[in-house]
Amino acid sequence: MMLKGTKIYSIFTGTCPKCQQESMYENKNPYALSDVLKINEKCSYCGTKYRLEPSFFYGSMYVSYAVGIAFAVAAFVISYLFLGSSLFTAFMAIVGTMILLGPIIMRLSRNIWINMFMSYDKNLVKK
Repeated sequence: MMLKGTKIYSIFTGTCPKCQQESMYENKNPYALSDVLKINEKCSYCGTKYRLEPSFFYGSMYVSYAVGIAFAVAAFVISYLFLGSSLFTAFMAIVGTMILLGPIIMRLSRNIWINMFMSYDKNLVKK
């Protein structure tokens, strides 16, 4: 893939930020709600430890707020401005978007957070 080796690839796929060879999550499906935040201890390919310190991912809550606002604004713009719905309908579109995309927002926020502290290392990938 063309984007492999970039932070964008790791953020959107949820792969290891160092080698991008495997998923950081025990279950790749974000809608398996009991496993949505269960993350592997380390990458089995390159050995990168995902929890840099205890409670490392608490910082992703700040990112989650920003990502949630972005999704809410997008839902508003699409429903109110493009589709011409009422304010109440636009509000319901925002609520629906936040409920339906909640697990994706949580994972996306964690992916962004860990990629702020780690970068891809092309030397870790075996050719």
